Amino acid sequence: MSALPAATRDWLAGPGLARLWGAVRKRLEGNGVQCTGSLRLTAVSSQERNDLSLLLGKPLTGTAVTVRLDALDERLRTSAAGLGLREVLEGLGPPLTDRRAAREDGAAQRRHVWSSLTSSLDASPLAGQEWTRQWSDVLRRTGVPRGVTPEATVRTLQQAVQVLTVLLDPKRTGTRGRGELAATATGSAHGLDDGTWLARLVQRGIALAHDTEIPGNAAGRRALWRLASVTPDEVSSTVLTYGLRPVGEGWRERSLRERAAHHAETHLTPRDLLDVHLQLPAGAVVHICENPRVVEAAADAACAKPLVCTSGSAATVVLTLLDALAVTGCRFAYHGDFDWPGITLANRIIRRYEALPWRMGAEDYERLAAASQAEDVPQLPLGGSPVDADWDPGLAPAMTALGVALHEEATLDLLVRDLS
Repeated sequence: MSALPAATRDWLAGPGLARLWGAVRKRLEGNGVQCTGSLRLTAVSSQERNDLSLLLGKPLTGTAVTVRLDALDERLRTSAAGLGLREVLEGLGPPLTDRRAAREDGAAQRRHVWSSLTSSLDASPLAGQEWTRQWSDVLRRTGVPRGVTPEATVRTLQQAVQVLTVLLDPKRTGTRGRGELAATATGSAHGLDDGTWLARLVQRGIALAHDTEIPGNAAGRRALWRLASVTPDEVSSTVLTYGLRPVGEGWRERSLRERAAHHAETHLTPRDLLDVHLQLPAGAVVHICENPRVVEAAADAACAKPLVCTSGSAATVVLTLLDALAVTGCRFAYHGDFDWPGITLANRIIRRYEALPWRMGAEDYERLAAASQAEDVPQLPLGGSPVDADWDPGLAPAMTALGVALHEEATLDLLVRDLS
């Protein structure tokens, strides 16, 4: 609650003094909350001049007013307010912030953060190595992510030094799982997950120690972990496939051919993709769909053509598979949902792999929309902002005109027919 008398506070909070209080607050917050110096208001209105005259106890006639802060402080103390300038400002608004002290405190905290990093490195077996100096310099330049407290920063930097000490020990042999390493350093198996600041710190250190570039994608980051003999999680994410018949006599290739012969879908992990040779027969066209239901229907119908499902937005494991197939000379055909996110996903795949659009033209959309309406299928409104389709400039206008979203299930029979 404000200590100002209510009537006094109401008068002081009036519009005639608003500019004064704003300027005084800014001055005090910048000078260590000291009632010293003066400030000048220009283009003073008649109401401001009248209220300032009453506040300062002297007549003002010009359009510019100079206010001494020590005099204003004394005037307020002997007035009906009965409080000094700082107390009045806090009674009229939020507490004052000593920005000078805050800056000094922040600088002291930053010095503590980086001195603790130096101490951790000096006390570790990493001390004196050229890459550690580069690593420390880069971290100082890039700074700390927003919202990370100084205490958390010190702790994370110490954990990074601990992890790098383990990984770069020349006497170390064998591999370690990333989750195991994270649990040892942080207490959580997810402490080194992709996207965490600790993971980025460690990855940068590994790259500098091995004189290599920081990777820009998930596949590259997994390769960087393997460079330090760390096994990333290569079994939890999968890509859904059907009908892949790679040549070769390894058990993995034979297994894929056998599953294809039995019309069974297959989930491939990143670990599978490291070991399997994905050379398909010459001239193979791999169809790509967005929704798993297409794979299920293809398996039920014993379709013959190979199919890869992105399961929505293509994850890294999906792109890894498609990249591997593209290197061997496979061609691709893509089908997805007729909504704006679906067109966005289709653009990405078609651009990346020069894939053919698979029943994704304006005419295909219009036929599907007319068929669903004729069958009294409830219409799903098309929401969001239009997205131009790279392969057909007429598709976005057609979708905008009809305003109906159509998922892959609406064209399932035709897709299965194409795959048979």
